[in-house]
Amino acid sequence: MSDIKDILSKYKSIAMIGVSNDHTKASTIVMKYMQKYGFKVYPVNPSAKGQKILGEEVFEKITDIKDKIDIVDVFRPSKEVPAIAADTIKIRAKVLWLQLGIRSEEAKKLMETNNIEYIENKCTKMEYQTHFLKVRQAFPVLQD
Repeated sequence: MSDIKDILSKYKSIAMIGVSNDHTKASTIVMKYMQKYGFKVYPVNPSAKGQKILGEEVFEKITDIKDKIDIVDVFRPSKEVPAIAADTIKIRAKVLWLQLGIRSEEAKKLMETNNIEYIENKCTKMEYQTHFLKVRQAFPVLQD
């Protein structure tokens, strides 16, 4: 597997699929955290398209984002991942990152074939804490 520390050092734009308007949901907590540490996060949620989450415009799908996306970070069921993987190839992202509990053998093969980094069953927030802050807690309290 690729070096997670290297990925989180090199790539700073994240399309986060499945971010919610509910600020208590894991996806929104992770988005806020990654923003706090300098990542540009593009929330993707078809049912919130055009709204704002944590100050960012919400997109229906990653192919609607005009800016360059480095990491596609997925908070959706595993069965949805192959279609997301196809869009990841279309936008030429560098990494497909599946959050805790999310896996897809089909997506993994697609990423390998297209030379895109693939990470599954890992949280971007927890990995950032582990590699850069030397913290192991899952969700310490965020300070505004």
